[in-house]
Amino acid sequence: MANANELLSLDVAALSQKLRAREVSPVEVTDAYLARIEEVDKKLNAYITVTADVAREAAKRAESEIAAGNWRGPFHGVPIALKDLCYTKGIVTTGGSKILKEFVPDYDCTLWSRLAAQGAVLLGKLNLHEFAYGLTSSNPHWGVVKNPYDTARIPGGSSGGSAAAIVARMAAATIGTDTACSIRIPAAFCGCVGFKPTWSRVSRYGVLPLSDSLDHAGPITRTVRDAALMLGVIAGHDPNDATSSSEPVPDYTQALDRDINGMRIGVIKELRGGISADVEHAFASAIETLGKLGALVDEVSVPSMDTAPAVSVIIGAEALEFHENWLRTRAGDYGEDVRERLLVASMISASNYVRAQRARTVLLADAMRALEKHDVLLAPVSAIPAPRIGKHPGRPLDDKGEVVDINSMILRFTLPFDATGQPALALPTGLSPAGLPLSMQIIGRPFGESSVIRVADAYEGARGPLPEPKL
Repeated sequence: MANANELLSLDVAALSQKLRAREVSPVEVTDAYLARIEEVDKKLNAYITVTADVAREAAKRAESEIAAGNWRGPFHGVPIALKDLCYTKGIVTTGGSKILKEFVPDYDCTLWSRLAAQGAVLLGKLNLHEFAYGLTSSNPHWGVVKNPYDTARIPGGSSGGSAAAIVARMAAATIGTDTACSIRIPAAFCGCVGFKPTWSRVSRYGVLPLSDSLDHAGPITRTVRDAALMLGVIAGHDPNDATSSSEPVPDYTQALDRDINGMRIGVIKELRGGISADVEHAFASAIETLGKLGALVDEVSVPSMDTAPAVSVIIGAEALEFHENWLRTRAGDYGEDVRERLLVASMISASNYVRAQRARTVLLADAMRALEKHDVLLAPVSAIPAPRIGKHPGRPLDDKGEVVDINSMILRFTLPFDATGQPALALPTGLSPAGLPLSMQIIGRPFGESSVIRVADAYEGARGPLPEPKL
């Protein structure tokens, strides 16, 4: 029997190899993760529901299948967890809300059904900002999610539980969703990989929506390799989701272990300013590393980039459409910050919504022009490291006790690529002098995930491992 700490230290790629070779058992791996959740989650509050019995049954089934030579794929016997927006048949799916605290779906969302078909083991459902409508994961109903590197700080939102669980070794891989920042900011603040694929690349059937025309689902993992493996499983057309693309799904692992010599990387000028000294230093160092790897790095302009936060009116209008009935009949069951956002959204005019949608077209056109002579684009994920948990769930405080302007510090770096639907991957660049994770994002053409993975994997290899949090 392997040592539990050794099992928990393995990424999906390494764990999968050992499971297939029967060097370790899915049962012992699952037991190690469940014990870790029991030990650590009281400090972080990453889980809403732990499905221990379901996990152990799935692990036993995977063990029998692997022993019989029926290998299903890289997630066979691998313990994962889902953001609690993802429908799971027979398992409560709360959306991080009081309204759905007893909601039990009668079907699985497509992305979980695809992972389950590979024999993945479900550890449970992860905490989040209520209904995914916020950046802190300070949930008034299910408790505040905390950052593994500093429990006085936010993990980011809305997929805070997904990122915290990865970094704290409470899941081998997780699923998050991203409408304005919600895969990449938690990954950046917690120090892991968060991959928002092209809009429509991954089915959202059975995933509670926030903003239907902006929502993305994707992997939050320890490594770029794991993100590539997971995306390869969950991507592809789904007849149940009319918005899912029929674009063929390549083998994303073919982009791994390749040099980036001669690749053109454009640093977005409009997203370079207004960042903290720590973020600037780490970002400049990452650019230097990419250059040493042979990439041709220069500055590019996306002129309409600074107008992207105005696209947030789309989130408000589309969120209101989904929540309108509950807001009318159960307004008191919402947390204060989410209720306020929905009430403000009720004042959005049709003309403002149309203008915001038109702005998306301009922004994508500008981004594509920047990519005409570049393989990928580069930007920070956030202007600052993770802020401290604040007194108000929507307004975290910085180290000086001042309220952080979330729109200027975070959304202007991430929301543009939800608006354009481009793939964007958040990747750690190191730790600040205070020991907080810092990150950059690599952005590609629509359905250009392979180029993003290639650059990210090369940088990750050159960067080396991050120091782990001291929980």
